Amino acid sequence: MIEATSCGGVVIFRGKILVLYKSYRNRYEGWVLPKGTVEDGEEYDQTALREVREETGAKAHIIQYIGKSQYSFSIPQNTVEKVVHWYLMRGESYYSKPQREEYFVDSGFYKFHEAYHLLKFSNEKMILEKGYANYLELKRQNRWG
Repeated sequence: MIEATSCGGVVIFRGKILVLYKSYRNRYEGWVLPKGTVEDGEEYDQTALREVREETGAKAHIIQYIGKSQYSFSIPQNTVEKVVHWYLMRGESYYSKPQREEYFVDSGFYKFHEAYHLLKFSNEKMILEKGYANYLELKRQNRWG
């Protein structure tokens, strides 16, 4: 078994959530939240910010840690156990540009219900729900910015 750690973000700008569409060799891979692998010597929050920037081109600031999700998948001759640490982030604008090298072909900011239904994975939907609830509470308290 291989253990892997990634970090990512629920990026919100003016109430809308940033999501990415992945298509590998014209095969549907699905809509996802930006995330990626921790590099040597990197803190989890640094990874989350770097991955959001690399995969989407978006500039964002971390507001708070949301939590983690866990899942596993199979590769030839092994199983990968993955943990993803998630952060709520405030975007600086609606700008996004999908990272073609990672097979992202579209990206954009969507209303909560749209982003929720676009997302392919249930664990990302749960993180989105939690992050968006935190966002609404911070906004209610006039602490969003």
